[in-house]
Amino acid sequence: MIEAENLTKRFGNLTALRSLSCRIDRGCIYGMVGSNGAGKSTFLRLITGIYRPEEGSVAVDGEPVYDNPAVKSRMTFVPDELYFVNGATMERMAACYAAYRPSFDRDRFRFLTESFRLDASRAIRTFSKGMKRQAAIILALSCRPDYLFFDETFDGLDPVMRGLVKGLICEDVAEKQATAIITSHSLRELEDTCDQLALLHEGGLVLESDVTGLKTQIFKIQIAFREPFGQDRFEGLNIQHYAQNGSVANLIVRGDRDETVSRLRQLDPMLLDVLPLTLEEVFTYEMKNLGYSFDDVLEKEASREEKAV
Repeated sequence: MIEAENLTKRFGNLTALRSLSCRIDRGCIYGMVGSNGAGKSTFLRLITGIYRPEEGSVAVDGEPVYDNPAVKSRMTFVPDELYFVNGATMERMAACYAAYRPSFDRDRFRFLTESFRLDASRAIRTFSKGMKRQAAIILALSCRPDYLFFDETFDGLDPVMRGLVKGLICEDVAEKQATAIITSHSLRELEDTCDQLALLHEGGLVLESDVTGLKTQIFKIQIAFREPFGQDRFEGLNIQHYAQNGSVANLIVRGDRDETVSRLRQLDPMLLDVLPLTLEEVFTYEMKNLGYSFDDVLEKEASREEKAV
């Protein structure tokens, strides 16, 4: 189990993470999304003991992480910016890992290298971006860790390789009760893979939910009436977004779906549809509520171009 309490990290005058608290259980795939600079990478570096927090604490199975080799030996971390020993091949990197990680499984390393169709004797510097990402993932999974951390895991991977990586991560979590934390800007990838999802913004945790709950607690309503109406017709609902075109209105609502539908049916609409939202749509609306939207910028740019013409 990973427990973070009031975790704060600063770099000079910049606060990268502020008072973040969360609990991540064993056997969970935990996805993290957020705006650029939200603190996702910083959070992973705090959990893995690369950074020391200015305030708060982080513990794994009750043990502090920073300056604790025993706890760190149970983790692997694949960062966004990859690093390999200069001139190294995958075979040389495997030897380095095995030298300080007794759990390193050479049989699995060979199996994964063959599965990904990589040449373990070839210099990694000659690999493409996607191949380097594959190499880092193979080395991490070959350590057979209890805790796996991936920053922008699927960046540079083609669809086939993304599917293979997701399958391997899920396999480790299911078989070993391992825990994986994944950060990604690809919400579709997280939707298919993660049990829980956290949304970070400006160094804080603003939303945390299991994926199923997140998609059912915020949803889209399409509704129409025979008589004229406006948004005031829906007083009492937690409306995140409202748009109306003639007699049809589209609402993004947060709350209990069954209760909301029951209340709306009492208004005797001639049309009432409940539509699911993708995680990408949920993320977009949540970020808009936090003021992170560029719609006004795009509208101003379009207006400027029209005037120029």
